[in-house]
Amino acid sequence: MEIPRVGVPDHLAARLTMAEQHEYLNRRSLLGRGAAVAALAVAGPTLLPGLAYASGDRVTPTGRHIAFGRDPRTQMRVGWQLPAPVRKPFIRVGSDPNDLGHRVPAEIRALHSEVKGVIAPTDQYYLHAEVGGLRPGAKYYYAVGHEDYDPKHADASFTTAPARYLPHHKFTFTAFGDQGVSTAALANDGQVNKQNPAFHLLAGDIAYADPTGAGNPIAGTADATHDVFDPKVWDAYFSQIEPVAQGVPWMVTTGNHDMEALYANHGYGGQTARWDFPGSGPRSCPGAYSFIYGNVGVVSLDANDVSYEIPANHGYTGGDQTRWLKQRLAFLRAQPDVDFIVVFFHHCAYSTTNSHASEGGVRDAWVPLFDRYKVDLVVNGHNHVYERTDALRGNRVTKAVPIGSTAHPETDGTVYATCGGGGRSLYNFPAPDTYEGHEGPHQDVLSYHWAPGKSKVTETVQWSRVRFTGYAFMAIDSEPAYPGRKSRLTVRVLTSIGAEIDRFTLERTAGTHFGINLGLGGDIGDL
Repeated sequence: MEIPRVGVPDHLAARLTMAEQHEYLNRRSLLGRGAAVAALAVAGPTLLPGLAYASGDRVTPTGRHIAFGRDPRTQMRVGWQLPAPVRKPFIRVGSDPNDLGHRVPAEIRALHSEVKGVIAPTDQYYLHAEVGGLRPGAKYYYAVGHEDYDPKHADASFTTAPARYLPHHKFTFTAFGDQGVSTAALANDGQVNKQNPAFHLLAGDIAYADPTGAGNPIAGTADATHDVFDPKVWDAYFSQIEPVAQGVPWMVTTGNHDMEALYANHGYGGQTARWDFPGSGPRSCPGAYSFIYGNVGVVSLDANDVSYEIPANHGYTGGDQTRWLKQRLAFLRAQPDVDFIVVFFHHCAYSTTNSHASEGGVRDAWVPLFDRYKVDLVVNGHNHVYERTDALRGNRVTKAVPIGSTAHPETDGTVYATCGGGGRSLYNFPAPDTYEGHEGPHQDVLSYHWAPGKSKVTETVQWSRVRFTGYAFMAIDSEPAYPGRKSRLTVRVLTSIGAEIDRFTLERTAGTHFGINLGLGGDIGDL
């Protein structure tokens, strides 16, 4: 049966921003009550007006997921979902799984989604609690509840980030993009969990509730075989990731499929209802933030802000995000205990697939900053493959980085990795990969990058080192060293069945001003 579709007419959608698409939908009276998203977010005992509350003993929490707060050493944010509103939601936290005496009120964010005649009225209830005053590097147990549902014993746990200046603290973190809901996504999650990661990075395109990827379900496009936006996909997604994300901080950023025109705030109203972002970036951009874990500074960016290919949110921060990025990279480079900087976002700076190739907006706005502040590793999604470059600076290869080799970013340049095989359907490269073991170098590859006006600029590239067309994720092992010795970041790329397809090491000399807070950029605990 053909599913009815609704959206902005094709001749308008091509030139409307996300904010304008949202306004158009409201002006045409296509939305039901509450302008699609009910801006109801209240703490613990306060009641949501006009809602029928469920009997607490008949409602079970689902979809638990955690994320770092502004200070990952002392703050953790816990989110979950309920099928109906309840009274007095909370989280209990303690250092003993059988003694959860500490109780923190939770916030309810009620999300109403409706397009008359197309999307049936859907109400979703997301719960959020921030737990503060925690000890660095400590394990805590927790359980979530509400009135008439009060578990006294823990069924989940988390560990805070370690204290700063711990050169002996080894750890692993993982990353991929473009996950969705699928058996492949489940398999990737299982392999991620085997790595016992300290945290996980998801480089955008999270659940694919909007399968069009343009921020609006538009009839008559190449994606016309897809269903319209379905908010209930998020219910399945949170259930899928819960076994891992209830104990591993799930740090996400926004991709093009995460712009949902049904909601306000540039299509991010749904995101901010469902997720807790650290809030350490510019206020105009929820997906931009930064934190320090051990000797690694992590920066999350929203590439929708600079994308030429999908310009629905191009320039929506008015340059705030890029100005913040410059300040944050300078701050991180000044920290004596931060050896490596890892940046992750959705649209690829460098890729050669048939589907999206490279984003010129990222190259124009951000790559010069990555060069200036000698970023070590950039992780992208968007293209549903794995592809990794040699070390680059100024858009050129500065050091070949074969599988198994070591690069020194201080002098050699930045390595860019596209890891979009998180679980969604896979893409292809422009020519069969005939190299044994997926390694090139793939020289003189004819590809393109996106330019203003959604135009394509052809280019012949030399930087494509490793290609793989299956489901995969990155496992990144950090080995901090004492000042003057070599710190290492070893990047392993594993398939959804655990086979290793790539490995390389980034190496830097650990800082010589160890233990000194330079006092730049405010409280270092915020990072």
